[in-house]
Amino acid sequence: MKKSKAVIILLVLVLLLGGFGYTAAVGIGADGSGSASSINLGLDLEGGVSITYQVVGDEEPDSEDMADTIYKLQKRVEGYSTEAVVYQEGSNRINIEIPGVSDANAILEELGKPGSLYFISQTGSDGSLNYQAVGTDEAGSIVWMLSKSIEELEADGSIVLVGTDVKDAQAVTLTDNMQNSQFGVSLSMTSEGTTKFADATTKAYQNGESIAIYYDGKIISAPNVQSAITDGQAQITGNFSYEEAQQLASTIRIGGLKLELEELHSKIVGAQLGETAISTSIKAAAIGFVIIVVFMIAAYYISGLAASLALALYIEMMIILLDAFEITLTLPGIAGIILSIGMAVDANVIIFARIREELAKGKTVKSAIDIGYKKATSAIVDGNVTTLIAAAVLGVLGSGTVKGFAATLALGIVLSMFTAMVVTRLIMKAFYAIGIQNVKWYGIAKEKKAINFVSKKNLFFGISIAMILAGFVFMGINKVQTGGSLNYSLEFVGGTSTNVTFNEDMALADIDANVVPLIEEITGDGNVQTQKVEGTNEVIFKTRSLNTEEREAFKTAMVDHFAADAEKITTETISSTISSEMKTDAIIAVVVATLCMLVYIWLRFKDIRFGASSVLALIHDVLVVLTFYAIVKVSVGTTFIACMLTIVGYSVNATIVIFDRIRENMQNMGRKEELAAMVNESITQTLSRSIFTSLTTFVMVASLYIFGVSSVKEFALPLMAGILCGTYSSVCITGALWLVLRKVFPQKKQA
Repeated sequence: MKKSKAVIILLVLVLLLGGFGYTAAVGIGADGSGSASSINLGLDLEGGVSITYQVVGDEEPDSEDMADTIYKLQKRVEGYSTEAVVYQEGSNRINIEIPGVSDANAILEELGKPGSLYFISQTGSDGSLNYQAVGTDEAGSIVWMLSKSIEELEADGSIVLVGTDVKDAQAVTLTDNMQNSQFGVSLSMTSEGTTKFADATTKAYQNGESIAIYYDGKIISAPNVQSAITDGQAQITGNFSYEEAQQLASTIRIGGLKLELEELHSKIVGAQLGETAISTSIKAAAIGFVIIVVFMIAAYYISGLAASLALALYIEMMIILLDAFEITLTLPGIAGIILSIGMAVDANVIIFARIREELAKGKTVKSAIDIGYKKATSAIVDGNVTTLIAAAVLGVLGSGTVKGFAATLALGIVLSMFTAMVVTRLIMKAFYAIGIQNVKWYGIAKEKKAINFVSKKNLFFGISIAMILAGFVFMGINKVQTGGSLNYSLEFVGGTSTNVTFNEDMALADIDANVVPLIEEITGDGNVQTQKVEGTNEVIFKTRSLNTEEREAFKTAMVDHFAADAEKITTETISSTISSEMKTDAIIAVVVATLCMLVYIWLRFKDIRFGASSVLALIHDVLVVLTFYAIVKVSVGTTFIACMLTIVGYSVNATIVIFDRIRENMQNMGRKEELAAMVNESITQTLSRSIFTSLTTFVMVASLYIFGVSSVKEFALPLMAGILCGTYSSVCITGALWLVLRKVFPQKKQA
């Protein structure tokens, strides 16, 4: 690279850092597009609209019907945000909370009235018409109207399906006979609905009739039946725009609920964690970043400076792209960003270690940079792609918080690979071209004596087994003492929602500083969620389930300390925000992601024992961290899922770096008697990387723990334990485990 080109590259870098930094801090245009303040935040960080529905009718609804309705509503409102939550309140009410929304009426109008969806045949049993066209609307669409009441239609069997017979409805792009694209709605029926629909469409097709879809007092569509549909899969076509097709599909989905609901009330609520959670998290991130920059420069000199500049660009681009892709950021999402920052640092550490190894062999700085990047590429790509596969699976199969975590993680991984492999390399070459060519600015790897990790495998295996067994013992003790094996928060088991009306409009900062600590003292719950109702003095506090004495103590404290109106303090039992279906979705997503990682590692390393060792190490890390949760009794909420997923991603990346070095060294050490020594050497060669990467990631999380509010601390603490555990398993367990698997399952020799 010529000096003039290098100067231009560095100048462009400075301009990009300044430009992206300004955009991330201030934004572009009147709306501040691209800035941190314009990122969509979740309920825990920003707040949104809260809508309460009540089941129509005097009878108490069936628990299964309530669960089914909540799950379907959850899927419906995820269209607004993946972080939207739906939960039961009392015995017959359902609460919906959607982040980043300030107009409850607009949501209510678009969401519609759940229930009352019918599929109605064109003619009744007496041959008379059940509905007819009465004109067109402003858009030119035909307006249909029922000629009989719903009661009459039910009596003569004209209602061929109801909403609960529909399994799903989605807007799709279809191709007609002329190969033209058009928008439509794809329907899939339940097993019972498939039978009903087959009978209804067979009859309608024979008579050349249509089947109307009636919802919330009007016919929303009356498509002609063009064939008998017996497989439960149907398509509604017409002159739809995509928005119209999407609206029709959405209406059919929400009309498929088992219970009919009516709006009880709606309100705008503040962030669950309070505004202090955001300010402290930003402070922690800034301090953590400064510490990482100082460490990288101190450890890697000019290479560390290049990495720090690239990391600053990464953070600025991350902020801009979070806004551009309209990703909703929550506390678990922050976990995904922390993991991707750790992986960005990790990629640079791997590269720098390789460069120093080449310099130790006598290579020139220019040659060492090229060879170092070349040799580090496979480990970086394999580690990042493996984690990216997991993120993709979690994004597709997961729901709610898991989707949000997966989105931020995937974006962070792609961006971190780009900055580490492209930006840092350009900066280093530019530094070299302008004259920073002395080896002392880059450092030379010192020869290290291989540490005999493998010989201590029985000790390491014993420690791991003991920690895992201790977890099960403590979970058993907790089960006997408290009724729960872990300290489940209200997201998993429900809790108590207390509405308090203060005598003045208290700021969120004052509530966080003065009211919340008192509630934590009374309830012993370090994960109190606070939501302020906009335009009122009312504040909603969500805690673990409180008994009668605790509720009374809560009420007394609010009256005595803050002169709250005792008559306006109300409590209500609320269900978990994570339904059993969502738990199942998360488990399935994690299992599929693990299998996909296993297959990828198998294909890349051409030895399934590498993949099996990695997966066993992941299971080990999850169980050890579970032990930590059981012993320390950290609250298990939505952040628990994100914490476990972060640990899995972090651990597999560290393991692959070691396995990549083992794969490389095997080419020179093929004899069986050298395998153990080769594994020890491989682990030792990558040990500085394992320690440095763990240290930098640990610093980021530790900053969150030191400066964060209670709920942030309960998120950061197990994450810190997971980072240490992931490092331990990668260094002390996986290599030895791979050797054991090679012995137990020897590879068959080719004939």
